[in-house]
Amino acid sequence: MAKSKFYVVWEGKTPGIYADWAACKAQVDGVPGAKYKSFDSRAEAEQAYRSGWKKSFSAAKPAASKPAGAGASSGVSADAIDYDSISVDVGTNGNPGPIEYKGVDTRTGEVLFSYGPIKKGTNNLGEFLAIVHALAYLKKAGSNKTVYSDSRTALKWVKQKEIATTLPRDDSTKEVWTLVDRALQWLQTNTYKNKLLKWETTEWGEIKADYGRK
Repeated sequence: MAKSKFYVVWEGKTPGIYADWAACKAQVDGVPGAKYKSFDSRAEAEQAYRSGWKKSFSAAKPAASKPAGAGASSGVSADAIDYDSISVDVGTNGNPGPIEYKGVDTRTGEVLFSYGPIKKGTNNLGEFLAIVHALAYLKKAGSNKTVYSDSRTALKWVKQKEIATTLPRDDSTKEVWTLVDRALQWLQTNTYKNKLLKWETTEWGEIKADYGRK
């Protein structure tokens, strides 16, 4: 059974605490700049409601310490996160191997769409498909929300409308290549105003859509 969550609406049609996503969604849909977030218990939700949305949104997951030479931090503060956005991620079992992907509401973690498993693909191809799926999803909804991905490579492919991968085209990869070709066609025939941004994992913790398979 899925664990129940409680949803705090600080700014919406009727601010308050709601015990299910449908009730919360009714309060924030169509409200520009709505502020809301999910919590695992009513006590947490009540405390967060009293404290205000700024405190809840600025509570970033601390970055793990890195050994010398492990790479520099991007220096991007958690205050820079646009919570009125979609975050995407891919789940893999081997690279290449079976893949799946999903897009979630960055603020609440609510799954907005998912696809897979796809028989054989790569992490970057899955991220690419997830980003394009998010763009198509948002365009259909008439939304200019930001899209976050933790894959610089996939973001680059989407922006350039081309990919560079060594994954061969054969019977085992036919499904993923069919989807990739369709995504590339969508990019060639559609425009969008959505920002495509890198999720800064080191500073902000794992992306909200993470499958937890690290």
